[in-house]
Amino acid sequence: MPSALRWTLLALCLVSLVLQKTDAQFREWCIADEQTPDEELQKALDWACGKGGADCSKIQVNQPCYHPNTIKDHASYAFNNYYQKFKNKGATCYFNSVAIITDLDPSHNSCKFESVP
Repeated sequence: MPSALRWTLLALCLVSLVLQKTDAQFREWCIADEQTPDEELQKALDWACGKGGADCSKIQVNQPCYHPNTIKDHASYAFNNYYQKFKNKGATCYFNSVAIITDLDPSHNSCKFESVP
């Protein structure tokens, strides 16, 4: 088999492997930037849970995402909920520059962070 044909077949095999990845391998979450002061996170959290329309019921007392009870953790949940709910309608993970995208699932214990393809 000629060398060029071998390289072409090898390249096609590699491309087909990449294309076979599942949606789960391309998931992303929107979380609070750890370097942001709590005051700025609180403002963005208030917006996300208010006018933004995020479902913040799971970060209330006695709910699965209440602990750890920190502004950063509650903001991460609210930012992600908003982002997943509205990203297919054009929403971003910006929140006045206090949030970032991650490909590491931030879920912990019984607190599950949603990820919509």
